[in-house]
Amino acid sequence: MAKPKKQPRPKAITPKGFRDYFGQEVTQRTEMLRAIADVYHRYGFDALESSAVETVEALGKFLPDVDRPNEGVFAWQEVDENDKGDWMALRYDLTAPLARVYAQHRNDLPTPYRRYAMGPVWRNEKPGPGRYRQFYQCDADTVGTASMAADAEICAMLSDTLETVGIPRGDYLVRVNNRKVLNGVLEAMGLGEDATARDNVLRTIDKFDKVGEAGVRELLTKGRLDASGAFIDGVGLSEDQAEICIQFLTTKAMLANAVEFQQDVIKAGKAGTPNAINSAVTENLRRLVQNSAVGLEGVQELEQIAELLERQGYNTDRITLDPSVVRGLGYYTGPVYEAELTFEIFDEKGRKRQFGSVSGGGRYDDLVKRFTGQEVPATGVSIGVDRLLAALREKGRIAAQATGPVVVTVMDRDRMADYQAMVAELRNAGVRAEVYLGNPKNFGNQLKYADKRNSPIAVIEGGDEKANGIVQIKDLILGAKIAESATLEEWKERPSQFEVPRGDLVAKVREILDSQD
Repeated sequence: MAKPKKQPRPKAITPKGFRDYFGQEVTQRTEMLRAIADVYHRYGFDALESSAVETVEALGKFLPDVDRPNEGVFAWQEVDENDKGDWMALRYDLTAPLARVYAQHRNDLPTPYRRYAMGPVWRNEKPGPGRYRQFYQCDADTVGTASMAADAEICAMLSDTLETVGIPRGDYLVRVNNRKVLNGVLEAMGLGEDATARDNVLRTIDKFDKVGEAGVRELLTKGRLDASGAFIDGVGLSEDQAEICIQFLTTKAMLANAVEFQQDVIKAGKAGTPNAINSAVTENLRRLVQNSAVGLEGVQELEQIAELLERQGYNTDRITLDPSVVRGLGYYTGPVYEAELTFEIFDEKGRKRQFGSVSGGGRYDDLVKRFTGQEVPATGVSIGVDRLLAALREKGRIAAQATGPVVVTVMDRDRMADYQAMVAELRNAGVRAEVYLGNPKNFGNQLKYADKRNSPIAVIEGGDEKANGIVQIKDLILGAKIAESATLEEWKERPSQFEVPRGDLVAKVREILDSQD
C-alpha cells in the first residue's frame, strides 16, 4: 500500500502587492481618520459605509488608467444551479459605490446629498515600491448640485483637513483646473471631433509632471526617446497645435514668473490682492479658448470658484488655479483639484524631491447617469490615507514609535489576582495597562518585554512590598535616558524608580506619565 503523500505546509508569506499593518500603524491611521471625519462632519457631511463588494456591472468602466474592461479589479463569478451568475468585484474606489447607493436610495436621500466614506479599496494592478493592491481612501462628495459653491467647498474642506491633521500652511497647495477649459483648448487645436486624437492628447499631457514641457511637446508632435533609449511615437500634431496645448499647461508658471505680469499687477493696484495670480490665469485661459463655448464656460467656473474661496479667506498660498493639473482629466467633467505637499524629502537614493500629491478629485456629472439615465451633477475628493500618514511621519508630526502600556510585573504567580486588581485600577483611571502574562520566573525577561512594548512604566510588587503595603514604580523612559548619558549630573539627580504606598499607585503613575509628556 502506497504511503499517503504528506501535505506541504503553507508558506507564511504576505500575498504579492499586499502588506500587514501592526498596532502602531493601525492606531495612527485610526486617529488621523478620526481627525479628518471631524472636519467633514463640521462641514455638514454624513458618514456612509457601503459594501466592499459590488457587481462588476455597477462598478462600470470608470477605473482610472486601465483600458481593459473588467481588469484592474479583483473579480469572480457567482455561480448558480445553471453555472451562471453575476460577476462580483471588490471595490476599486469609494466613488463608484456612491453612484450606485445614490441611484438606489435617491428618493430617501436629501438633495444635495453630502457624504464621506473611509475604508480599504482593492486594485488588481502591478505592485511596486510603495504601491499596494490594497490601500485606504478617505472620500467626501456632494451629489445633486451643479453649483460651483460645492466645488469651492470641497477645496476649502481639503485645505482645512490638511492643516487639521498636521500639515502646516506653506507645506501644501491645493491646485484647481477644469476639464471644460481643456476641451476648449482641444477645440482651439482643431481636435474638436477627433475622439482618437483627443484621447491621445489627454494621455500625453497627463505625463506633464514626469517629462516636463519639452517632453510633452515632443510627444505631441514627432515623438521622443525615453530614459531607456526607446523611441516613443508622438501624437503627430503640428508645432502650432502643440504650442496651444503647451501655453495652456504652462499658463500659471509663465504668468507668475513674468516681470511684465508683476508690473501690470502693481499698475492695476492689485499688489496685495490674493487673487491677482488667479485673475491673470483666467484672463490668459480666456484668450486661449476665446472661440470655444465650452472652454469659456470652464473659465467662468474657475473664476466663480476663485471668488468664492477668496471671500472665505483662502488665498493663493493655500488654494490656487493651476492649468498644469491634468491628472484624471479623462475621468472628470468639470473642475478638478489636487492637493500637493510642497516640502522636500530624500528618496531612497538620497536625492531631494518634493513629496507630491496626497489627494485628488473633481466634478463627475456622468457617473450616476449610468443607473438613472438622467444626468446627476456630483463633485468630490479622495485622500490617499497611507501617503498622508507617510507625509506626517516625514514632518515629525507622528511619533516614530508609539508609547506602549504600563506593565505590571509578576513576582509571584499565585498572586495574579493582586496584579489584575492593579491593572483594573489603572484602566479605570484611563491609563493603558497590562499584566505580564509570560513566564514570570525571570524578572529580567519581564523588563525586556516592557522594553519591546515601548512601555513607559513598570510596576513591581514582590512579597516584601506586599507585606509593607508599598509598590515600586520604575520610570522606564527616564531610566533609558540615564543609561544613555550616565555622566550627566542632571540625570543623576533624578531617580528613575519610586517607592510609594499601594494606595498612591494611580496618582504616581499619572504623575510620571505627565512628566514624560
